[in-house]
Amino acid sequence: MTTPFHEHLVKDHGFGWGYTWTKLHLQWKGVVPRAPRKGAHRRKRERRPLPGMMLHQDGSRPAWLEGKAPLDLIVTLDDATGAIYSAFLVEEEGTASTFRALKEVFSERGLPMSLYTDRGSHYFHTPRAGGEVDRDHLTQVGRALKQLGVEHIGAFSPQARGRSERAFATLQNRLPKELKLAGITDIEAANAFIRDVYLPAHNARFAVEAAAPGSGFTAIPGVDLDEILCLQEERQVGQDNCVSYRTLKLQILPSPMRPHFVKARVKVHLYPDGSHALFHGPRCIGRYDDKGALKQPNDDAKCAA
Repeated sequence: MTTPFHEHLVKDHGFGWGYTWTKLHLQWKGVVPRAPRKGAHRRKRERRPLPGMMLHQDGSRPAWLEGKAPLDLIVTLDDATGAIYSAFLVEEEGTASTFRALKEVFSERGLPMSLYTDRGSHYFHTPRAGGEVDRDHLTQVGRALKQLGVEHIGAFSPQARGRSERAFATLQNRLPKELKLAGITDIEAANAFIRDVYLPAHNARFAVEAAAPGSGFTAIPGVDLDEILCLQEERQVGQDNCVSYRTLKLQILPSPMRPHFVKARVKVHLYPDGSHALFHGPRCIGRYDDKGALKQPNDDAKCAA
């Protein structure tokens, strides 16, 4: 906590003493604890040489906003540089927050070669606690990454996620203080501050140069990320030419492709805003609002029933 305190003293109050003097003085006064003695040396894994070769994604749940319940901060950062590409607060980490973060990064930068995460249940199916992940039964996140051709790597210990663990240590030290200093107490304002103010300053301060020139990101022109980074579930069309999905009945209109879709297997896409779509193979055969009402064809140019 001493580093950001000293930085604000210098920037905001013209303080002239150095960081080491400030830290020792605060420790002598008992304001901050002395650092514990370090244990056995661990050799850090070398960074990937190019940005985009490996991204890390993780969440952390302290009390980021003063006086508020803990929230999950979802962070996606680059292994080669340590630059944070996406960070935002949500009520609870899960599939939706993962898709949101991936869309932010993939839309701006392209597809990375790999994504490194923990083995949480929204990332992997793990039949036996602490055991191997089941690569034959993919989660929604696993399915989307496979569809995009991004390798998904699961960590087996916190130490294996050292890059993101160190980033979170810095964030936990600095971000709550910056949010408090800015007088921010709600998620929407916090996320705008993180995106527009905090991350540019954080990356300027902590990101490093990649070891080699170039990029591991792959451009994705023509790829509709909305149709991949969403929930997808297969259903069979009923005798009434409707699809039952959760509590909804999704009616399929007559189509020039075929007189009806009774007993056909279709995929339901559920989007972050609660709307739905039905796909028969690669073709969209209907789009619906969050109540299951059919949208008119001209409501969505990407799909005409």
